[in-house]
Amino acid sequence: MKSSSAVEMLAVPGIPLVRKDDDLVALIGDGLARGGIVPRGGDVFVLTQKIVSKAEGRLVDLATVEPSAEAIELAGTVQKDPRLVELILQESVRVVRARPGVLIVEHRLGFVMANAGIDQSNLASPDEPPRALLLPVDPDGSAATLRRRLSLRFGVPVAVIISDSFGRAWRRGTCGVAIGAAGLPSLMDLRGSPDLFGRELQVSITGHADEIAAAASLVMGQGAEGQPVVVVRGLAWRGPDNAASELVRPAAEDMFR
Repeated sequence: MKSSSAVEMLAVPGIPLVRKDDDLVALIGDGLARGGIVPRGGDVFVLTQKIVSKAEGRLVDLATVEPSAEAIELAGTVQKDPRLVELILQESVRVVRARPGVLIVEHRLGFVMANAGIDQSNLASPDEPPRALLLPVDPDGSAATLRRRLSLRFGVPVAVIISDSFGRAWRRGTCGVAIGAAGLPSLMDLRGSPDLFGRELQVSITGHADEIAAAASLVMGQGAEGQPVVVVRGLAWRGPDNAASELVRPAAEDMFR
């Protein structure tokens, strides 16, 4: 791990409300020009899951969803819209916990999270039909495509992280995490490296992409800030690239399953 003495987080200004099939790279390029931000090699572009999902057409009108008998029964337990519960079940491989107001599931991508990551905030005004936004089908693949296109557009190698807000076991509050990444080590294994006194590290594995996503979320905000893209500048690292999927703990290592 190379140390960084200073890190900048630059919100890309003027990103509009994203719609299906919008070109995110073009929107980001316009915002960078507007803000006078010139990309540099090693910059990390952190994008919210929401704008990626919107551009990929993952927005669902709840009026089009027919809940199953299982969804209707579970909706009664958790006190949620049966149509929303149906989408959650379709995106999940198992229900982890269900109680009034809470539905924790294992997403098909391996994430253990509330409501399968399905979001309903900042999607429609109160007088519009209710909608729900699903996670990208392949967040690591989306990050890889965005990274390739951004690097080509600006002529410098950059990295990309797709972030989402997760609750955490045994901790209150949500925190930004990486659900997709390309161009950097998402998981950094420091075992075997020396500490300050030359003692060999035995268990240190760093969630590098999660730390970057959490830092960027301080600038993005969680409400009406409207800053869904942040450039993180000044980071330095060594080690092979690996995807955000590496951050998901394998079932065999889960002591609480």
